[in-house]
Amino acid sequence: MNKEINTEIIIRTTPEEVWNILTDFQNYPKWNPFIHSLTGDVAVRNRIKVLLVPPGSKGMTFKPVVLVYEPNKEFRWLGHLLLPGLFDGAHRFEIIDNGDDTVTFRQSEQFSGLLVSWFMKTQSENTKKGFEALNQKIKERAENM
Repeated sequence: MNKEINTEIIIRTTPEEVWNILTDFQNYPKWNPFIHSLTGDVAVRNRIKVLLVPPGSKGMTFKPVVLVYEPNKEFRWLGHLLLPGLFDGAHRFEIIDNGDDTVTFRQSEQFSGLLVSWFMKTQSENTKKGFEALNQKIKERAENM
């Protein structure tokens, strides 16, 4: 079973500014309402450590592998709950230059595996709210710098 959560927000700034905020991992605990920490050597094929805390949910730490790390454009990872195929999540951040002094910041995750239907019933709304909260904070930080 596959399911996807998609969010996006328009931000009056440059792709570089959004990228700088998104990749300032050491300051996540100070401002990021969804990803409370992201540590490790962030590079393609490397494993990182991420602590997600969706609103109304307990936090979850996992160790995804970085799939894409393209400055000012895209950051994507693939994580698993316990074993691949049980509950997998491909998380993606995209920064799209709209050519009018704004960018579209997209955050999405594609879920697959045996536990996806359980997750969609119990956690998908909180996860989407977490994505939206993160998007809004990036917008606030970028537009107020």
